[in-house]
Amino acid sequence: MASTLCNYLPELLCTFPEIDDTAMRIARKGIDDSFKGFVRAYGNVIDAVTDPLQIFLNWLEALLVDTPWFIILAVMVVIVYLTSRNMRIVALTIIGMLFIGFVGLWEDTMITLAIVTVSTLLAIIIGIPIGIMMARSDRAQAVVNPILDVMQTMPSFVYLIPVVMIFGIGKVPGVIAVVIYAVPPMIRLTNLGIRLVDVEVLEAADAFGSSSRQKLMNVQIPLALPTVMAGINQTIMMSLAMVVVASMIGVGGLGKNVLQAIANQFLTIGFLNGFALVTIAIIFDRASQAYGKRLQRHTEVVHG
Repeated sequence: MASTLCNYLPELLCTFPEIDDTAMRIARKGIDDSFKGFVRAYGNVIDAVTDPLQIFLNWLEALLVDTPWFIILAVMVVIVYLTSRNMRIVALTIIGMLFIGFVGLWEDTMITLAIVTVSTLLAIIIGIPIGIMMARSDRAQAVVNPILDVMQTMPSFVYLIPVVMIFGIGKVPGVIAVVIYAVPPMIRLTNLGIRLVDVEVLEAADAFGSSSRQKLMNVQIPLALPTVMAGINQTIMMSLAMVVVASMIGVGGLGKNVLQAIANQFLTIGFLNGFALVTIAIIFDRASQAYGKRLQRHTEVVHG
């Protein structure tokens, strides 16, 4: 029926108008060549900027891999207890990490922990200042929000294309891809937490003669900490999710094993490495959520 209808209509209404193939090919070639030219021209600068990140990542990875397992486990247990004050979460940490070690995935898990730790730290360093800027300026929020929308809806594999073109293959490009994927919730929730601070509290700070910086550091950020912690929680979860995708460009650890299991159809290897990732995610999630709830209760007691 559609083809019959098109017999009586102009071709423009039946075939969607599109740019000529030759024009598209020329445009794509121009953009790609310009991008590659930029990378060739500033490759040394890019390497110099990323060298400290490479050094820190290598140091942290070596520290986690070379340190005896019982020391790493003890440190993790102490950190989890101090953040959560919950013995169930501590027990989950011990059982989960012991299982990971028993199935021979301890070293790969340490590599993944190093990558996630560095990615999360970078996302916090980048995300909190941008979130503060958005909270203090409606214009900045109007500019940044569409960018965050694109970042959060873009398929994760697409991030790898510009990252590989600029930074090449390796751990640092993988970390950068993970940060790009994981930083939006950090920015959004920092902005939200500061904007949700009670106006009456801000008016009281103004009445005591607080400057804009004093209000931010002594009132807004402390009251926004529970929401900021939720942002850190989401950043960690997204970093762990992106580690598997980033393994396509040279990131090692559990993600590389999952990728190999997919390629070779190794069900058991894929399941065990996936379970290790889930275990780490649950430990981080439960501990950070418990810490966020403690901050919330503390805020309610102090200001309630």
